[in-house]
Amino acid sequence: MAVARVGNPIGVSCAVCDGGRAGRLTCMANPTGEQFELTRGNARAVVTEVGAGLRAFEINGIPYVDPFEATDEVPKAAGQVLLPWPNRTENACWTFEGRTQQLEVTEPARGNAIHGLVRHREWQLLEHAESSITFEIDIVDEPGWPVPLNARINYQLAPHELTITHQVRNEGESEIGFGVGMHPYFRIGDTPTDELVLTLGAARVRPFDAAYRVPFDSEQQVDGTEYDLRTGRQLSGVEWDTAFTELSAGTDGRYHHQLAEGTTTVDVWTDADFRWVQVFTPQDLNGRGRAVAVEPMTCPADALNTGDDLITIAPAETWRAQWGVRVY
Repeated sequence: MAVARVGNPIGVSCAVCDGGRAGRLTCMANPTGEQFELTRGNARAVVTEVGAGLRAFEINGIPYVDPFEATDEVPKAAGQVLLPWPNRTENACWTFEGRTQQLEVTEPARGNAIHGLVRHREWQLLEHAESSITFEIDIVDEPGWPVPLNARINYQLAPHELTITHQVRNEGESEIGFGVGMHPYFRIGDTPTDELVLTLGAARVRPFDAAYRVPFDSEQQVDGTEYDLRTGRQLSGVEWDTAFTELSAGTDGRYHHQLAEGTTTVDVWTDADFRWVQVFTPQDLNGRGRAVAVEPMTCPADALNTGDDLITIAPAETWRAQWGVRVY
């Protein structure tokens, strides 16, 4: 197993970083743990031990996700894996087999549980080669989650593309529904977010509405609204935290969400199980100004309560799906 880890940041030292096993560079000063580098041709990605998240993706030195420093806390869930549900669960509470399940409240301002159970946990490294890496984690004995799951994630880097494969196995004795998402913020080099054009093949939307505890309005058609992005829209003036669905697949059977500027396109493609995409445009992410997250999701907010598009797996059953980002 080849190991290429990104070492301690400048000005930080520790016993392991300065004298550990060859090829293993670790510094507990990093909130996201060890940093694992992938390279293929002129492409480079960095994946973190804590959360198994995507911290960087660049080609020829040009960034296509908004990176952050290894010594920083993760800004606004950047690059994190959202499992076993993306977005929010209302009141951090849901029902399984007639019994109320109480999750930890992780969005205190609204009293909800947000973005799953694995964002802040260390994942176990299974394999690391020059251009690929695989992690796994067990979800077991978690408050409010009654059925144990084993999850794996694989990142595979190609010269102009990064492919992410998710796998979830039911290790319990009961059937259970779950959801998966990721939270990457995309960019095209130093181009301001407001100058990017976003295209989504989505026919329906759940607009943000702060009046609700789970802050989304009822699902509606995009026709004739600002949310119709099927022919593209520049992001200037767009202030969203909005979920889209009823996606149109391309000829390859995948869904495609695209950001473009000039002759460059970032194509965020997903398998058919990722039936939702969340667009989030914070005013500032990490000091660079406005940003845009394009979040592939298998289900919408509060799916543990509504059942909307949950993936259901029986005991010993395994689910697997992919998404990726291609630059051309």
